[in-house]
Amino acid sequence: MKNIKIAIVAILMVLSPILITSCEAVKNTNKTQRGAGIGAVGGAIIGGVLGNNIGKGGNGALGAVLGGVIGGVAGGVIGNKMDKQAREISTSLPGAKVERVGEGIKLTLGENAVRFDTNKSTLTSNAKGNLDKLVPVFNEYPDTDIQIYGYTDSAGADDYNLNLSKQRAASVKTYLSGKGLASSRFVTTGLGEVEPIASNDTPEGKSQNRRVEFAITANNKMVQDAKKETGN
Repeated sequence: MKNIKIAIVAILMVLSPILITSCEAVKNTNKTQRGAGIGAVGGAIIGGVLGNNIGKGGNGALGAVLGGVIGGVAGGVIGNKMDKQAREISTSLPGAKVERVGEGIKLTLGENAVRFDTNKSTLTSNAKGNLDKLVPVFNEYPDTDIQIYGYTDSAGADDYNLNLSKQRAASVKTYLSGKGLASSRFVTTGLGEVEPIASNDTPEGKSQNRRVEFAITANNKMVQDAKKETGN
């Protein structure tokens, strides 16, 4: 969060003089031209600033989404498509935490959405039912790549948790692929107990840390289509 705040401040600092000194020129442009100009400059700055902070943002879904920033007007086109997809995911699966970040989507499914039996990587029937709700949305947006990250709480040995998280992420991929989604769209990673989102000192906190995260980003086709659409 601190890195994102720094990025926003940097963007505003750079954009402010541009906007202030160009007021007269802006008066002679239409809304589309103004949006394109600001988007190109702002997107380039966002890409540069966030790109330098990806390593600090962790190895999970957030880092993956920030790493896919295209910027410029093409990035705005991609962002609009992701806005729509994010809304559809929220509607289809109200229990999911859907965050629009950059030009992608960070999707977090806690134990209330995707639950595994203790020390198991097998999906429960409830987890399968919730993943089923995502399939139509993922099918509607085939030009996206989906990275799946598995996490555990801190109970148990590090190596054991790492392997378990890998197996759980793979189980999610296998299930979704079995529903007709192209397996080539998915990459799985197990991160064990790192990057907790809550304290592991309480049962409630441990429950939150046992989760699956998705990083949904534009694939090469979506990027190229966006560039053609905007003439970039």
